Amino acid sequence: MPVICLMGTTATGKTDAAASLVDAFGGEIVSVDSSLVYRGMDVGTAKPDADFLRRYPHALVDVREPNDTYSVADFYNDAKHCIDDICQRGRLPVLAGGTHFYFSSLENGLSDLPQADPNLRQEISAEALVSGWPRQHERLAALDKKSSERIDPNDAQRIQRALEIVLTGGKPVAAYDQARKPPLRNPIIKIALAFSDRAELHKRIETRFDLMLNNGLEDEVRALLENGTDPTAPSMRMIGYRQMLMHLERDLSFEEMRAQGIAATRQLAKRQLTWLRNQSNVVWWVDFGLKQRRFDQLIDFINICIK
Repeated sequence: MPVICLMGTTATGKTDAAASLVDAFGGEIVSVDSSLVYRGMDVGTAKPDADFLRRYPHALVDVREPNDTYSVADFYNDAKHCIDDICQRGRLPVLAGGTHFYFSSLENGLSDLPQADPNLRQEISAEALVSGWPRQHERLAALDKKSSERIDPNDAQRIQRALEIVLTGGKPVAAYDQARKPPLRNPIIKIALAFSDRAELHKRIETRFDLMLNNGLEDEVRALLENGTDPTAPSMRMIGYRQMLMHLERDLSFEEMRAQGIAATRQLAKRQLTWLRNQSNVVWWVDFGLKQRRFDQLIDFINICIK
């Protein structure tokens, strides 16, 4: 059974496209989004609402508490189990999301990396709060130059994980490649949703961020803190949450928080596009029906691919 991978930047309509494939082919959705794993973090992650999730269940949504960690190895193991189960029941796995190193783990396999160390993670986070993540990136470069070259200086989550691996195991990340977990055996059909006009993407990013603010992002962050979520937890470094936390701590005005959240989302989209352009065997689905949320042509294309 092939696996459909709906990829692309944030705000391109991957969720709606995945739902259309479920309707057309009787597929089942596996979320490939590192932000949707956390319970109670709904507004700032643009998580589909409860009614949508009832109609179109997503595997790997709401599988961790906000203080928990969820590594790429966790995703690999969980997603592989889900895909095998879906295929055994004769249904089509539809993987949808924007966390591209999750996709990569399934396509290319995964190194057998050391387990996350909560104490070390907290220590790195505390240092980053004082010196900033670019300084931690410099620290990583001194220990593992190759890893630092492929990680953006502001990508807190990946910098932290790489530092954990290097500091725990005493060797570069690449040294673990000899004991790799195997890639999926299923044929993979990779489709990247994109807009030809960058202004359209930027408009959608801004609209979506404003919708999060209007839908209660501030109240959500306050509730998370009141319920014991650690402000230094990886979940609270996600775009939107990080800026809102700084606003609540009086480090940013509302206008600054909004502007920085939108800018960070644009930077994320740029990194996602760069990664996709460096991948092989990707079908670029540019514009066709995306603005109108009509996916008839996409369904026709996939129908040809899976026959």
